[in-house]
This record gives sequence, structure tokens and C-alpha cells, in this order.
Amino acid sequence: MARVLILGSLSQSLLNFRGHLIRRLLEEGHQVVAVAPGRDSEVVDTLRAWGASYESVPMDRTGVSPARDLKTLFQLHRLFQEIEPDVFLGYTIKPVVYGLLAAWLADVPSRYAMITGLGSSFTQVEGTRQYLLQTLASMLYGVSLRTSQKVIFQNPDDAYLFCARRLVGGPEQVALVNGSGVDVREFSPVPLPHKPTFLLIARLLRNKGIGEYVTAAEQIRQYHPEARFQLVGWPDAGPDSPDRQELERWIHSPAIEYRGYLEDVRPAIADSAVYVLPSYREGTPRTVLEAMAMGRPVITTDVPGCRQTVEPGINGFLVPPRNAGALARAMTHFIGEPDVIREMGRQSRCIAEDRFDVEFVTDSLLAALDLGERKVPPPLPKDAWITGT
Repeated sequence: MARVLILGSLSQSLLNFRGHLIRRLLEEGHQVVAVAPGRDSEVVDTLRAWGASYESVPMDRTGVSPARDLKTLFQLHRLFQEIEPDVFLGYTIKPVVYGLLAAWLADVPSRYAMITGLGSSFTQVEGTRQYLLQTLASMLYGVSLRTSQKVIFQNPDDAYLFCARRLVGGPEQVALVNGSGVDVREFSPVPLPHKPTFLLIARLLRNKGIGEYVTAAEQIRQYHPEARFQLVGWPDAGPDSPDRQELERWIHSPAIEYRGYLEDVRPAIADSAVYVLPSYREGTPRTVLEAMAMGRPVITTDVPGCRQTVEPGINGFLVPPRNAGALARAMTHFIGEPDVIREMGRQSRCIAEDRFDVEFVTDSLLAALDLGERKVPPPLPKDAWITGT
């Protein structure tokens, strides 16, 4: 059995996004050491209850200070020498870059990276600063990823981009999984609300398309005052953070019902009829998968990470990014033809079951890590679907 070290940039993400993988590794007899900056007592206690251990490392998640990043690299190298893991898995940019380099320097036998999204530095380049950030990110990826046995991507567009830019050794170094998956048993279908209600869940960043969502909602409310537009999210630091005036406009717009941060998003999804994510780029957005599993049609953008969640006209619509007008037209379609919401929502649930069930995704991930064989999950019973009224 292997000693597996999993490194993330946010401790809560170890539970929210890697929790199912950690539990599966433990169930199959492996040791798991979870590592992230900070020491959230809830995270530590939960991991220990599962049978995993937790270690904290210094990491500036969104900063670009060479001194702080070098400190992270040294601390990781020391930690890896102490723990002596057999397998390393890093996800998000700094755990991938500095984790891989530290694991290579510490002679960790098996080293893996998971690209969960490329963020603002790989969306449309605007200005010198973003160009420099993209150049720096590409350089760091190119150096570190060559030290990994496998690079795991959550969508094919990112994989093609990294191959085209020669940031990986070649297609043979690439593995694909369907995002982080969704627990289709925990996120189950619920009845639809009576009013046309739209929902967006995201960190309050420009590249999530929050501004376009607010603008589209304000346009639609002029003609359909009965429509509701909910926003669940929280401010986050980074180059795409809005200034205070822009943030205030988003959360205090008369068209928007701002619900802040929610520990459990299921009540918000249950209160919605259509899920909306106008993001500029994603890995594979978990919130979309959760909404699909609960039987909601989706409007999202025709960009990497988002486009593979929607079959246009079947379970939702794809719109161009940065286009509030196109987004408003797609939402208005559901207001004008509410009968399609139930059928598209049913199709969303079917797609979530067939492609994004976390059990299947975890099987694929274990196979990519050379710790398991790829399996096809058993189908869910047909009566798992709950029709709305």
C-alpha cells in the first residue's frame, strides 16, 4: 500500500473537492497525508476522523512574491523528506508547480499534477501585467510538469493547450477525468419553484462573469419583473477581484438577491429553476455539476471547462463569454417557454449520472494515479428522478 501526499492551496478544498478521493484511498488501505496552508480545525478533525493526517505549509495562494514562493518550496522539500511519500498529487497552480519541484528534489517516486483550471492568466490577455503573468505561469508549468509521471486534466481544451505549448512531454503524459465529479446521491433532484428563478454560485471575481449576470438581470427585470436572480458567493483576493464600487454594484443591484456565502448550496439550487455560470474559463465547474444533479438546466459559456457540461438545446444553452446581451436572451428563453425547464432539467440529471458521478470520476483518477483500475459505475435506479410540480 502507498503513502499518498495530496497538496492543495486551500485547506477546505481537501474536503470539498478531494474528499471522495481521500476516503477511497483510505478504504483501499493507503495512507493519506493532506497538506495545505493554514490549520482549519474543522478540516483537521474531519481528516483525522477519516483516518488521514494533515500538515500545514506556508503558501501565498494568490500572490506573486518570489521570496514567499521560495519559502514554500523549501518548506515543502523539508516536509517531503520527513514524510517520505510514495505518491505526490498537487492541484491548483502553486501546489502543482512548487509541489512537483519539491517532490522531485526529495526523490518522491511517483509525482502527479492535476490541472483544475487555468484562471485569469490563461483567459483573454489584457494589458502588460496579465501578459507577464501568463508568461510566468507558462514558464513555471513547463519546468515543473516535466518532472511528473502524469498530468491530469479536467477538460480536453486545457490538455490540448498544454500539449500545443509544449508544457507537457506529450499526449502520453496526459490523463483526462470528468472534473471533480458530483455525488449524485447527495445532490438529488427536487421540485422546481413556481417563479422563473435563476441562480449563480461563484467567488465574486470578474472572470466568473458576475458583471454580465448582473447586467443581464437588470435588463430582463425591465420586462419581466416577476423573474428572480439569485447570487451566492464571496469576495476573493486575486488579479480578477473587483474594486469596491464594482462589488457594491453587484451585491446591491435591485435585480439581484444576494445570499452571501453558503456552507450548503443545495437549498439555493432547490430554490432555483435554471443555473447560470457565465465564466470566462474553468476546469470543470463543480457548481454546474451540482445543479445538473439536482435537475436544473444550465446556461453557461462556450469556453473550456464549461462547454462539456451542456448539450445545447438538450440540457441548456451555451452563450459567448463577456456578452450580457446573449446571456439575457438565453435566460429570457426560459421565461418565455417555462415548459422546457423540466425536460432540460431531466436531461441534466441524466448527463450528471452518466458522465460526472463522483464514483466514476474517482475510479478514473485512481487509474491515472496507477492506484486502481478504471471501472464503470452501476446505473442509478430510474426512480431516483423526482419530478417537480
